Amino acid sequence: MAEGGGDVGFSFEEKKGDLFDCPETDALAHCVSEDLRMGKGIAVLFKKKFGGVGELMSQGKKTGEVAVLKKQKRFVYYLITKVKATGKPTYDTLRASLKELKVHCVKNKVHRLAMPKIGCGLDRLEWEEVSTMICEIFSDIDIHITVYRVL
Repeated sequence: MAEGGGDVGFSFEEKKGDLFDCPETDALAHCVSEDLRMGKGIAVLFKKKFGGVGELMSQGKKTGEVAVLKKQKRFVYYLITKVKATGKPTYDTLRASLKELKVHCVKNKVHRLAMPKIGCGLDRLEWEEVSTMICEIFSDIDIHITVYRVL
């Protein structure tokens, strides 16, 4: 899946480690609900580390869209994949959010993106399907995506 050569093109890697130890120039992405409760899972860590819930709420984003914070040198993306924190996303809502994320990355010249196994923890989507979807959506742009898994 990864392109050889320099930094041009699409590449995708999975690695063990803490997502928050990635380079501070990497943009970050994770999934949340429209209500932006962020009360469980890795979302709690995003809320503690970056705050900005009021700013995110004021963006008024709906399921299938992306809310964005700019923190220091990077963007932090909140993929809205479900209406309520108690709900579950679908592959379609995740796909719509990922497409919005891609548009923002291209427009803002984001070339490095780090994320957890989005949609696959508490949200119970299948990683094999999600990772294929990520590669399909981003394969035609110049971006390196690193997925961190805790082990």
